[in-house]
Amino acid sequence: MFELSVPLALILLPLPIAVWVLLPPFKQPVPALRFPFFAEVASAAGLQPGPASTLLEQSKVQLIVTAVVWVFLVLALSQPQRLGEPIVQTKSKRDIILGVDLSGSMDQVDFEDQSGKNIQRLAGVKQVLDRFIEMRGDDRLSMIVFGSRAYIYVPFTHDTVSVRELLEQTTVGIAGPHTVLGDAIGLAIFSFETSDVQDRLLILLSDGADTGSRMSPINAAEIAAKKNIKIISIGIGDPLGKGEQKLDEVTLKKIAKLSDGAYYHAQGENSLYQIYASIDALLPQKVETSSYRPRIPLAPYFVIGAATLAVAFFAALVCISLTRSRRT
Repeated sequence: MFELSVPLALILLPLPIAVWVLLPPFKQPVPALRFPFFAEVASAAGLQPGPASTLLEQSKVQLIVTAVVWVFLVLALSQPQRLGEPIVQTKSKRDIILGVDLSGSMDQVDFEDQSGKNIQRLAGVKQVLDRFIEMRGDDRLSMIVFGSRAYIYVPFTHDTVSVRELLEQTTVGIAGPHTVLGDAIGLAIFSFETSDVQDRLLILLSDGADTGSRMSPINAAEIAAKKNIKIISIGIGDPLGKGEQKLDEVTLKKIAKLSDGAYYHAQGENSLYQIYASIDALLPQKVETSSYRPRIPLAPYFVIGAATLAVAFFAALVCISLTRSRRT
């Protein structure tokens, strides 16, 4: 399909005809000598005298080439465009932030894998999170890691491959040995300020109690609720532990309740897989689709065509002239 963005330029097409009809040929008087024996000189030279005023005539081929070049230039000026095939874009209506606890307690070897063997907590979380990220489809993901400080590890992106690779590079303790749960929620609230979708989800994975946050987890959850941010908290570890090793289920449950989310306790890979399946059922993915047809400009092709035709015709005239000059 073609489209002329400036159709008024087509008015220029009959301009050469109007000039040909309305404007007379250019005439210029030149000085001349008159002598009575002109006919004898012309006869002796073998020349056929012409009229006193002559017009340079153009061949039919030259007229055709000139007309075609003019049409090509006018069409280029009209900026024709070809509409490409429709391109459908799918945009997720949900942004997800993964908050991953990298405190020292995540080094504990008490997380059951699918075979029932105990492995490192972080290693087990990585395996399950990797598959969860892979299945996100059109969701936009971000990742926050926290320990003694909270950091935006991955900004919002649709590139799930990069998110999975960066997740694999995380290690216990790179953000410090402690657990600033409240600051992690606060950083997530700040990150969501750039989001223009309605469904905002924070999945918070932690195995300890908050220690040293500048903002308490409860206050952070209240602010998140006002910002329409839903928090799903996942506890990993032993609720009967001691000190910083103890899983603070009370706080995690309250965080989820305040933000209209949910709390889950994961004891191993199998339970964590089930939790993520429950999250998908609880919050089905919503997408919006839009389509557009790309506009491909055709003006350069007409300009190239006009230039090629003009150069080829000029080259042909030069060749013909050289051939005639050699014969004479």
